Amino acid sequence: MGSLDHHHQESPPLPQDLKVTIHHSSLVFPSQETEKKSLFLSNIDQVLNFSVETVHFFESHKDFPPHVVAEKLRNTLGKILVPYDFLAGRLKANAKTGKMEIDCNAAGAVFIVASSEYKLDDIGDLVYPNPGFKQLIINSSFDDNLLEQDDKPLCIFQVTSFKCGGFSIGTSTNHATFDGLSFKVFLDNLAALAADKPLAIIPCNDRRLLAARSPPRVTFDHPEMLKLKMPFGEESNNAPIFDITQEDLDFKIFRLTPDDIANLKEKAKATVEYENSRYITGFNVVSALIWRCKALSYDHAKGKTPERESRMLYAVDIRPRLNPPLPASYVGNAVLSAYANAKCEELKEKPFSRLVEMVSEGAKRMSDEYARSAIDWGETYKGFPHGEFLVSSWWKLGFSKVEYPWGKPKYSCPVVYHKKDIILLFPNIDNDNGVNVLVSLPSKEMVEFESLFNKFLA
Repeated sequence: MGSLDHHHQESPPLPQDLKVTIHHSSLVFPSQETEKKSLFLSNIDQVLNFSVETVHFFESHKDFPPHVVAEKLRNTLGKILVPYDFLAGRLKANAKTGKMEIDCNAAGAVFIVASSEYKLDDIGDLVYPNPGFKQLIINSSFDDNLLEQDDKPLCIFQVTSFKCGGFSIGTSTNHATFDGLSFKVFLDNLAALAADKPLAIIPCNDRRLLAARSPPRVTFDHPEMLKLKMPFGEESNNAPIFDITQEDLDFKIFRLTPDDIANLKEKAKATVEYENSRYITGFNVVSALIWRCKALSYDHAKGKTPERESRMLYAVDIRPRLNPPLPASYVGNAVLSAYANAKCEELKEKPFSRLVEMVSEGAKRMSDEYARSAIDWGETYKGFPHGEFLVSSWWKLGFSKVEYPWGKPKYSCPVVYHKKDIILLFPNIDNDNGVNVLVSLPSKEMVEFESLFNKFLA
């Protein structure tokens, strides 16, 4: 096992200000007339009214200088807003139900052309989430006289050129429009249309497939959800899912190589019957390691008792788990929070294989009936996922594998806002099946987290 440096990386000196100038902003409308309608949003979509920003970096390409890419992308966006007409729409509350829906009114998506004074190589390790990346995608509240005061677009694209001829494509989409999997399909479709090919996958926009049952039937306890005591329709749509109190957080990346992950799997297999070994996946072993380090570092720093319960949440794709299954092309949020619960003393003392099994039980629990019950829970109560922390995985989404006419991205990542109760998993830049674990914690907890992490891998 390598030195400590092998496993985590201190913050490199990064330019925080990427010296970005915006040259042009415009609205892009569907290239053909689209039907004016209201799009129903499921109870999963309802609670995700916030923007997700991603940045996709590209090396320079002799046939596609940035201005050509910008022009091509702008035209392609107009075309893709026909099958994805809701992206040109706006969120609105349904007067009868008080719930949000999308008014497919072709009000347009925003398209921005910008440049940075840096070369791509000057902005450092792209895996390291530089707060400066925020400049590569304007947020939906930008002021450019392009939009009316309260007009919040659901989709923004920004092409930013760098001095070397490389460029980035930044996207901001409201989370109510896509989950990670359907956004990946959207990018594949965007790349296909940009290459003058037909859509790679015809999107299925019928979100009533995830409507609550009538009457709703909540058949499980759902400890992963927290009830809020407020009626529908009040200003609760923007309630934080997780604690975002401003405190000083240390921030580190812990890198796991393919060898590290293979070793974790071996460790888990050492004490497990063969029939359970199918739960020993990369995601499950990495999550079990993180859970142990996170829960025990919190206890150590706060002087908590080993009796304390720790709950980890992670997202599970329910498309294949429903009966009948949802089409893989389902657009919208088809993920629910799975949970794993344990007392901290168990996390400290149980064999690693048991932790991995507890993580896997979260996904195993997610049957058709459990998922339907969770959706009905959202019909009956107002609330949000609730746990000590959430593992949010971008590891296997494959945004860097999308094949555009100007090549695949050198790297793709979300713009990161540090929160102590969300731990992110990112792929490696060379897609070698290693993973980067992004952790934000108060410094006392971080010291303990790092010590537990390194000790366990040693």
